[in-house]
Amino acid sequence: MKISYNIPRILISSHKGGSGKTIFTIGLIYYLKSIGLNLSAFKKGPDYIDAGWLSKISKTPCRNLDLFLFDEKDNLYSFYLGSKDSDLAIIEGNRGLFDGLDIFGSCSTSRLAQLLKVPIILILDCTKVTRSLAALIKGFLEFEKDIEIKGVILNKIARPRHENIIRGSIEYYTDVKVLGVIPKLRNLPQERHLGLITSFEYNENFFLDQLQKIIKENVEVEKILEISKKVPPIEIEVSQPENIIEFKDVKIGVFKDEAFQFYYPENLETLTNLGAELIFINAFKDRNLPEVSGLYLGGGFPEVKAEELSENKELLKAVKDAIMEGMPVYAECGGLMYLGEEIIWKEKRYPMSKVLPIKFMVEKFPQGHGYVIAKIKEKNPYFELGTSIKGHEFHYSKPLEMKFNEEIKFAFELEKGTGFDGKLDGILYKNLLATYTHIHVFSVKCWATNFLKKAKEFKEQKLY
Repeated sequence: MKISYNIPRILISSHKGGSGKTIFTIGLIYYLKSIGLNLSAFKKGPDYIDAGWLSKISKTPCRNLDLFLFDEKDNLYSFYLGSKDSDLAIIEGNRGLFDGLDIFGSCSTSRLAQLLKVPIILILDCTKVTRSLAALIKGFLEFEKDIEIKGVILNKIARPRHENIIRGSIEYYTDVKVLGVIPKLRNLPQERHLGLITSFEYNENFFLDQLQKIIKENVEVEKILEISKKVPPIEIEVSQPENIIEFKDVKIGVFKDEAFQFYYPENLETLTNLGAELIFINAFKDRNLPEVSGLYLGGGFPEVKAEELSENKELLKAVKDAIMEGMPVYAECGGLMYLGEEIIWKEKRYPMSKVLPIKFMVEKFPQGHGYVIAKIKEKNPYFELGTSIKGHEFHYSKPLEMKFNEEIKFAFELEKGTGFDGKLDGILYKNLLATYTHIHVFSVKCWATNFLKKAKEFKEQKLY
């Protein structure tokens, strides 16, 4: 069923990555929440860390919108699901506004802006630049015609003279208004190899209060809200919910804690919508597995918490025993590392569950980063043989040693991406599939149903 849908919305973008989009978006949401607005947050692209921050601050699940991973219809539907109960939708872009997969900007933030018919606010990193930013904005205005750049925020301003030259230049040479100024800030969350530290690990609210004060005093928030309301309706295909009882009694254990927190909301929601009950497991505190028929181990930072993970020997053994018994388990990236023999991090070795005969080394630079296209080359419980799936990867770890036997196989042949060696990914062992590739259920729609079918089968086998 198609509906005409309209909601106030704004998209935060920039001329480049690392300009301060996330910090500004966090601050704006935090301030708007403080004045009573009910907000929904979205992140463009396959980014778990920024999405985690946006979820924490908005207090609603942040959904990822991605024109590579899934089609326009599903992006619109995801936007509808995430925003339908809110007063305002805020979308954070990734990289620069026009940056895409090729010279034509396919899958770029600007393409998403066109699809959602959403006005754009640009965050400009003003470090060591003044009047040249006016030329940059003129170029942005001319580069693509089907988008609306409605204002800019000047970030990392050094002093009043710095601001005055930039503001005066932009407003003299273009029709774009400067809607706010953010000075150079201190006490921000630290960064590390995948970007900001995760929202799970940062509990200090001082920087949020600082951001809120700066935005209240230096940003024309009312003007941004006014811009967000001047938007046309969009046509969205909305599916009717089904009464699914097939998997009503299936329980899936989901690892979720400081080490494992990279999950798309739709992946978890789909499992629940199909009737399954999700039981969350803390890899540090829980000493045994609850009564479940399947396990889902998402990505995260097991290397950072490797010592604590390795100390919970009871849970490591319980996971191994369950997999050896045939329990269906789906593990991505950090979850994959947890299932290896050990993690080598900063020249120290930490034993893991020893399900897979792999030692993982965490390097200082990315070992795999970007989108993935994988062809399914081995029969497995989750994906149909011969099909191709889309996903993404971002890992600093690599396999240092692998000692496979005939029972362990690679299920994925990579058409795009790095995986284990630039050619293969997706380790298949019994009913375990462990991979560097992260998938989104809107891209690989068979995954949730097939996972739950296998879990139900395992549960029924144990009953007899």
